[in-house]
Amino acid sequence: MDLKRLRISKFSPLKRNPFQSASTQHNHSKPSPKKTPLQLENQDLIKRVTSILSNPSLDSSKCKDIVTHLSPQQFDCVFCDIRYSVKPRTALNFFYFASRSCGFKFSIKSYCLLIHLLVGSKLESPARLLLIQLIDDKLPVLLHDPKTKHIEIATLFMEFHFTSDALPLPTFDLLIHVYCTQFKAFGLLPASDIVQLIAEKHLFPSLNTCNFLLTSLVKSNLLQKAHEIFNILRRGVQPDVYLFTTAINALCKDHKIKEAMAIFSQMEEIGVSPNVVTYNNIIHGLCKNQNLQEAFHLKEKMIKKGVTPSLNTYSVLLNGLLKAQNYNEAQSVLTEMTSNGFLPNEVVYNTLIDGYCTQGDMKKAIEIRNDMSSKGLNPNSVTFNTLIKGFCNSNQFEEAEKLVEEMLSISLTINAGSFTSIIHWLCKLSKMDSALRYVHEMLLRDLKPNDKLLTMIITGLCNQGKHSEAVNLWFKLLEKCFFPNIITSNALIHGLCESSNAKEVIKILKEMLQKGLHFDRSTYNILISWHCKEGRFDEGFQLSEEMGKKGISPDISTFTSLINGLCQKGKMDEALMLFEKCKTKDLTPDVSTYGVIIEGFCKCDQVEKGKDLFNKIVNEKMEVNSFIYNSLIRGYTRMGDMKEAIRVCNEMKSKGIQPTSETYSSLIDGHCKIGCVEDAKLMIDEMREFGLSPNVVCYTALINGYCKIGEMDKVEAILGEMCSYGINANKITYTVMMDGYCRLGETDEAVKLLGEMKEKGIVPDVVTYNTLAKGYSKEGRIEDALQLFDEMSQRGVDLDQITYTTLIHGWNQKSTKNQE
Repeated sequence: MDLKRLRISKFSPLKRNPFQSASTQHNHSKPSPKKTPLQLENQDLIKRVTSILSNPSLDSSKCKDIVTHLSPQQFDCVFCDIRYSVKPRTALNFFYFASRSCGFKFSIKSYCLLIHLLVGSKLESPARLLLIQLIDDKLPVLLHDPKTKHIEIATLFMEFHFTSDALPLPTFDLLIHVYCTQFKAFGLLPASDIVQLIAEKHLFPSLNTCNFLLTSLVKSNLLQKAHEIFNILRRGVQPDVYLFTTAINALCKDHKIKEAMAIFSQMEEIGVSPNVVTYNNIIHGLCKNQNLQEAFHLKEKMIKKGVTPSLNTYSVLLNGLLKAQNYNEAQSVLTEMTSNGFLPNEVVYNTLIDGYCTQGDMKKAIEIRNDMSSKGLNPNSVTFNTLIKGFCNSNQFEEAEKLVEEMLSISLTINAGSFTSIIHWLCKLSKMDSALRYVHEMLLRDLKPNDKLLTMIITGLCNQGKHSEAVNLWFKLLEKCFFPNIITSNALIHGLCESSNAKEVIKILKEMLQKGLHFDRSTYNILISWHCKEGRFDEGFQLSEEMGKKGISPDISTFTSLINGLCQKGKMDEALMLFEKCKTKDLTPDVSTYGVIIEGFCKCDQVEKGKDLFNKIVNEKMEVNSFIYNSLIRGYTRMGDMKEAIRVCNEMKSKGIQPTSETYSSLIDGHCKIGCVEDAKLMIDEMREFGLSPNVVCYTALINGYCKIGEMDKVEAILGEMCSYGINANKITYTVMMDGYCRLGETDEAVKLLGEMKEKGIVPDVVTYNTLAKGYSKEGRIEDALQLFDEMSQRGVDLDQITYTTLIHGWNQKSTKNQE
């Protein structure tokens, strides 16, 4: 605030009574004329106000009548004239009665004069309350500017000070204290303005108030303002050691060590002896500036001056030495401290532990922790969190996790950083259950994991198929008002789309809209990709149109998803038209765009067209990836051309592109389709030579090959190998094996596999049931097939065309046999 614009006018008593006419004031040489009836009435009002306010107690019956005949301006003048004859407590009661019962609006000047009178009568508590209400707009007040209210009040207090016959009153102290204590959110700057304003008139608060204001400014980190106020106060207040020390602390915290040292010298020059706190502030500032030599010199100086170093002195020096990695000197300081009778406390031990943790010497840090415990000092939250950080920085996460568990067991406060480091590590190890447990521990303590960590957890849970846990976490965050950002929400939507969990996707999208979480381009791209992969490309196109209406331009990823949807449906002509359209939008197709088109050609048995497009992008120096190679390999294996499929695989290797599990699963499936199952088995061994772990898809393809040639004993052997590598059979694996047994007429073995599926929580689908139904039909077990269809209905599995065809075929076969 520019206080120069708010200069105080010359202070003087009221120049004329508003009840007097102008002629009365300026015609002093003439005899006073006879008073008019109006003047007599005004004189009567003054007497009546005086009669009410000068009594020891308030007669409220007289108040209402007098208030109706007075304006706030008139009361201002009357109150100023009679202020020496009023009873302050009676006046206070009158103010409250008139404002609350009659809605009378007093001016700020009247309120300030009342406060002035109350303070003068030692009625400081009611004065303080009235001042708080005045500042906080809890009183009906005549016109005023809220932004400059503190200046107006201070100005009026100065007016009363200069026009009062009494000794100076502590109204300024009261005003500053009220702003500093009752209005902490904004009051320190107005309090500073008041000091600056009154100092211009050579008025200053008491020394106690000066100390209080300066300390409050430093605690609130208003360091520059504290320095400015200190310089103002020095013009009219003789600083004591506390005021000097607070000013030095402000400068040291603001990294102005030279200025702090200058004030330190000045206080010594005027005979104010620094105390241990003064020295500690300077020493701390020097240590923070890495001026350890000067810090130790000052420590020696304080001893020579007869000031004994405190525990804090040694703690500050230790901290500085440890940050400078001067461990030998730190040990000497610790020895000196102990010999001087100062036993290290938690702060000192934690300082030592932090130093060794920063250095990465966790063995020494733990030794200090153990020594701390042996001295009867229990390690606190700071100790544990420091050690956890140290272990994490040293990549000793197992030890860090042990400490977290110990803290949880003894109910110590764990900070967000400790939780975050452990959770991040667990996510990288894919230990999602443990990571999720710690996230819930954070939420119980109202600690919000950062957005990056939340995205990592949601993604990890979805990758492990723990979609319900991911959804529950997302809603738990909303419940705690820790709104996940759009990146985290998109990760969840992507995971749910990948698992085809339409119900939960819709649930999340509705909740996002209700909470005002707007979709971005990534949200739309995820949804478009999902719809297209599921064959709902009409919905995909609708979403792309919605994007445009909302001002979100589709990008190449959007077009790639739409093209992929058309390719999946075999609509290659439409896909190529859209491919050309995206070029007109100034969008450059990337390797993914070309990849889905190549895959589309291969799926439609147009592998040569896919190969031509592949050669085109290679000639254009576009870097192809495993996805494109895998598409070609799948295309050739679909056609049964294993020679060309293997040639493409070898070309892939020659380009330095590592074959993936998808590469080998296609080759295994291709070999099995042409009856070369043993060659397919060799592919499993080759995978391991390349450092790849065969997955359930690879093993299922091989099992399918053996099932088709009826070698179920080898199927059992492969299944055992899977288990030995920790790979669990999935729904497709079981369905393939059931089909193998049904082909051999061993339907009961297939029934056992169905039961095993259910026990493991694997839900059979319509293909699984149809496979077994076909086996029953072949054996003429129509009743068993019908029971199976009943089970399908009970489990909510819809019967399809194959189901009915199988049943009809079984009935026909049975009828034919009966006729024979």
